[in-house]
Amino acid sequence: MATVRGGATAASETGGGDAQGREFAWTQADFARVQSLIYQRAGISLHDGKHAMVYSRLSRRLRETGHQSFRDYLGWLESHDGPEWQEFVNALTTNLTSFFREQHHFDILAEHLKSKPASTAWRVWCNAASTGEEPYSIVMTAMDALGGHANFKLWASDIDSKVLMTAARGVYRLDSLKGIDSGRLQRFFMRGKGGNEGMVRVKPELQRMIEFLSVNLIRDDWPFREPFDIVFCRNVMIYFDAATQRSVLERIHRVMKPGGLLFVGHSENFNESRDLFVLRGKTVYERR
Repeated sequence: MATVRGGATAASETGGGDAQGREFAWTQADFARVQSLIYQRAGISLHDGKHAMVYSRLSRRLRETGHQSFRDYLGWLESHDGPEWQEFVNALTTNLTSFFREQHHFDILAEHLKSKPASTAWRVWCNAASTGEEPYSIVMTAMDALGGHANFKLWASDIDSKVLMTAARGVYRLDSLKGIDSGRLQRFFMRGKGGNEGMVRVKPELQRMIEFLSVNLIRDDWPFREPFDIVFCRNVMIYFDAATQRSVLERIHRVMKPGGLLFVGHSENFNESRDLFVLRGKTVYERR
């Protein structure tokens, strides 16, 4: 998922913008309003150290929309149900990701895939797709473990519409593929030539195994009709409060098969939800 952008801690930045030399006035009331709106829309809990980040990111939206103050922009946003809401969410989310991040998860995934009969049909969901590195890593692992004709389908979702477009394109800078060995690089990517020198594109056979779609984890309108064998939900829950975490875990539980595996981030712990998932390995849970 897109996660909350980092930013300099600025607890003192709660006063008027002019005194801070800012382009727009920025008050504690503005920040509190943003906190409430992003929590309602995306379940994200913005802590009080994010003043500078929020001001910087949303100032761009004021310029784009022609508003002269945060008060006017936020009031306009609340009175409309149009595409600006997606821009608002996109502005307050980001994507810290890389290919084969937390390698032990992909080792566990490969062993799990190989433990079942070759005819097994796999349904997998990656719900923090970001710019695509994680879902493509999952599919490369599946093809290595199961062969090129594997019955494997991945649904890759995010709340940020812009990063999903990047993910679906599957084009990356060659120097961003540090987590990929030369064998996989040759097998799964095409190198750019001429004006595209230094770029690579994911091969079509990988892209055909993935469906990219927008999913808001805190809403009840998930489009899935059949349960998943595996879910990757990594480094998402840390941006939710305890009540939202529990609610999302319950929804994930409902769309998984009993015995399915849930992969989570290295700093995430769901021991309080033992009625839903039991720990089976390093940040890997089994659905009860």
